[in-house]
Amino acid sequence: MSTYRHTQFGTVNVVIIIAISPLTFLPAWVAGAAPIAWMILIFLLGILMLFYNLTVEIDDQDLRISFGIGLIRKRFPLDEIDSCRPVRNSWLYGWGIRLTPRGWLYNVSGLEAVELKMKSGKTCRIGTDEPAVLAAAVVEAVERSNSASQ
Repeated sequence: MSTYRHTQFGTVNVVIIIAISPLTFLPAWVAGAAPIAWMILIFLLGILMLFYNLTVEIDDQDLRISFGIGLIRKRFPLDEIDSCRPVRNSWLYGWGIRLTPRGWLYNVSGLEAVELKMKSGKTCRIGTDEPAVLAAAVVEAVERSNSASQ
């Protein structure tokens, strides 16, 4: 049973990919390299399908994230999460899946995120357009998981 589910549309990713598509596709097409032009377009559409949104879901055991059509996903067991807090990322961290000075970042748009500190000491950030709501849902789910295991 899911206690939290939210999907954030990747405005930044979609706009950037749509904007660069003609800038990469058309020059190859005009130069007479139609096969290369089509490969570029297919590659960009593939990237778009993989990163057009980010879904975060919390159930009784895990926090799960999945990008786009769901081929790229990650699971965080609730019993491994030590703490969580809303944070604001630097614009230098970018979007997508990145290793930052603050740990791994999973983000499709905007600068807001929730930072998870794991019991192992590692940290990661999950981008969201509702950081306070996600942080509260994570804290509640972790507390519920901890009390159920005792």
